[in-house]
Amino acid sequence: MIQNFKSISHFKGLNTLRFIAAFLVVLHHAESLRKDHGLKNHLKDFGLFQNGAHAVSFFFVLSGFLITYLLLKEREAKNDISVKQFYIKRIFRIWPLYFLMVIIGAIIQPYFIEWFNIPYKMPYTIGETWYYFVFFVPGMVNYFFGSNLLEPLWSIGVEEVFYLIWAPLFKWLKKHVLKLLLGVIAFKLILITINTYWALPGVLNYLIRIHQFEAMAIGGLGAYLVFHYGKQINTSWIYSLPAQIGLYSLILVFIVFGANIQSDIWKFFFDQPIVSAIVPNALFLYLIIGVSVVEKNLFTLENRVFSYLGEISYGIYMFHLLILSQIIELLKGFVAGSGMFLETLFYYGVSIPLIIGVCVLSKRTLEAYFERRKKKVLQKMNN
Repeated sequence: MIQNFKSISHFKGLNTLRFIAAFLVVLHHAESLRKDHGLKNHLKDFGLFQNGAHAVSFFFVLSGFLITYLLLKEREAKNDISVKQFYIKRIFRIWPLYFLMVIIGAIIQPYFIEWFNIPYKMPYTIGETWYYFVFFVPGMVNYFFGSNLLEPLWSIGVEEVFYLIWAPLFKWLKKHVLKLLLGVIAFKLILITINTYWALPGVLNYLIRIHQFEAMAIGGLGAYLVFHYGKQINTSWIYSLPAQIGLYSLILVFIVFGANIQSDIWKFFFDQPIVSAIVPNALFLYLIIGVSVVEKNLFTLENRVFSYLGEISYGIYMFHLLILSQIIELLKGFVAGSGMFLETLFYYGVSIPLIIGVCVLSKRTLEAYFERRKKKVLQKMNN
């Protein structure tokens, strides 16, 4: 039982949720590749395999929740926030894999394609795109050059922009955190409304859509409520047994069947741009709080195996498309046309273990090295 909601050191179950979200992204891209490569035996038409965007939104809500809670906790303990340390932690966690993927996808890959005469034309050159990657707007590469193996990096760029402004705002607006969170949500809803009804120019339209700061602020609002009202949340009607059954069932239906539901009411809440900026993210927040801090939650997701898979979920998100794009060539060459079952068994039987294996290797080598470096830098700063 949580005794003090202002000093939580571990939110149970969130690593499992991280893995589930990352796995949904993998499924989304895996089936998109099968369809794009002309393979008839794909599962893209089923709702479960169309959750890539929803999973990324979940990551935004989760990121806003955790980052905001850590900032609230730091200010409670030290009566201040170290923006410098906040940036250092984010840099050592995010930059190594981010720039490794840029090197692989924008520098090494073109030479690899040319050397082995692979029938694939790169949609861009490093000379055309390096500044987008360096200044953390990789989404612009997707916008100007179309789909590519570094496509998932767009969300990392969005998070970096969020991190850049969030810690300073918290430091300066000490007594107005709730107003900040509600203000971000309201401002973003205004932008979405303008974008929906008055069709802003292409690039601006795209930037408003991908910078889902409302999702992060909704997550931050959840952290604020847990931090200040955790005990009340645990006894609130919103987490009563009937409410949990109803809302968790709704989340399950949304994930498994949502893309195939044609009801006008359903589309209003989950497809209409303004409303869908709030409703799915609020449901994700409900799940996050329920799993991590509600004592009488219907289920617990604290599992050793899935917790570890959650720890490598950043790697899964970063590496999966690169690996899937190679496995799809094997699928086309060896088992295409052998039937849905065998094709799917081969595709996922090879790609999933390979993705996990690469991520474990990355976690134990590259990421472990920078984790040690981070600890040394922070130790020097605190001495």
